Amino acid sequence: MIVLLDYYMAFTRELDWEEGSRPIVYQSLARTSLDLGVSERQIQKLEQQLFAVGAITWNDSGNHKRYGQRHSATGRIVYAYGVDLTPLAYLRAELEQKLHEKQLYAKAWQETKRHISSYRRQIRSLLLEWQQEEEGTSPQLLQKFEQDYQEVAIQLRTHIELQELRALLGRHKRLHSVLVDAMGVGGDRENKASARQSSAADRTQKSSCRSVPKFAHYKYSTQLKNNCSPSDSGFQKNVAEPTEPDDLVSATGLQHISLGQVLQAASERFLGYLPLVSRQMEWNDVVEAAYRLRSELHISQQSWAEACEVLGRVGASLCVLITDQGALRSENRVLQPAAYFRGMVNRARAGELRLHNSVFGLSAHGGSSNTGLPP
Repeated sequence: MIVLLDYYMAFTRELDWEEGSRPIVYQSLARTSLDLGVSERQIQKLEQQLFAVGAITWNDSGNHKRYGQRHSATGRIVYAYGVDLTPLAYLRAELEQKLHEKQLYAKAWQETKRHISSYRRQIRSLLLEWQQEEEGTSPQLLQKFEQDYQEVAIQLRTHIELQELRALLGRHKRLHSVLVDAMGVGGDRENKASARQSSAADRTQKSSCRSVPKFAHYKYSTQLKNNCSPSDSGFQKNVAEPTEPDDLVSATGLQHISLGQVLQAASERFLGYLPLVSRQMEWNDVVEAAYRLRSELHISQQSWAEACEVLGRVGASLCVLITDQGALRSENRVLQPAAYFRGMVNRARAGELRLHNSVFGLSAHGGSSNTGLPP
C-alpha cells in the first residue's frame, strides 16, 4: 500500500495540492501494474485497501478509464479521471502523530535494551569475580545466581513488546541488587580486591602470558559506557552498543596478553606517555598513555569511543599501541593512522582481529618498528 501510494505521489506536483486544485493521478491501470511488476487485479486490491483507510478516492470517467491533461503553460490539471489523492491531505496530521508515537516507542525500546545490556555486563563481571574468590565463596549460591542469570539472559529480539522488555529490565535490576548484597561489595571486600590486583601485578612481571590470570581491568573494561575516557564522560552518547562485547574481546586473544608483554611491545613514543611512578605499572597507566597518544595520531574521540565499546579500554589501548608502531616503522609505514585504527576496530567488530599475535610479534622484537607484521 505504501509503495503504491508513493508511486502515485510521484505523479503529483506542488500546485496540485493548493486550494482549488485536486491531486488526481490519471496514469493507466495497465501502466501502473507494469511499472510495479504486479497484476492489474493486485493494483485494484491495493487501491481498495487505501480507500478503506481513507487515503484515496476516485474521480471516475463514464467508462472508468483513466486519462487527463495538464495546461502546457501553468502545469495545472485541466481535466483528469483516475485516483484522487485529496483525502490523503486530511490524514497528514494523524499520520504525523502516528509517526511521532512510533519514533518515541522505538527510542524507548532501544534505551531499555541498552540498560539491560549494561546490567548484563555488570552481572557477568560480578559472577566472574566471584568465581575467582579464594575464600568465602559458596559454590551452591554461586551456581544459583548463574542459573538466575541464564533465566533472564534471553536474546533481545525486536518482536518483544516494550512492556515485556521493561519487565525484563526490572528482573535484571533485582538480580544485580541481590547479587551485590550477597557478594558484600564494598568495605573489606574492596580492600581484598585491591590486594588481589596488586598481587596479580607482581606476578605479571615474573610469569608468562599463559599463567597470568584475567586482569581486573579487562573484566570491567566494558561495564559502563562512560569509562571509555580517562577524563571525559559524555562524548559517547551516540555510539551504538555492541550486542555481545565479551565474545568480541575474547576473539581478539586479549586475555592472553600480559602487562609485561605490552610494555615490551610499546614504542619509545608510547612509553614516553606513561607516568613516572615508583609503584608497579598498572593497566590504567597503559590506558592513560594510549588516550593521550591517540590525539597525536589524529585518532578522533569518536573512534576511540567506538573502540572502547567493541574492545573495552584495554583493547582500544592496544589498538593505539599497534597503530603507533605501524606509523613508526620504515617499511610499509602506516600513512593514515586514524584510518588504520578504525580498520582494526572494524575487524574486531567482525571477529577478525587478533591482538595477541601483533603484541607477541612486537614484544619478541623488543618493540622494534620493523617487526615484519602485515601493514
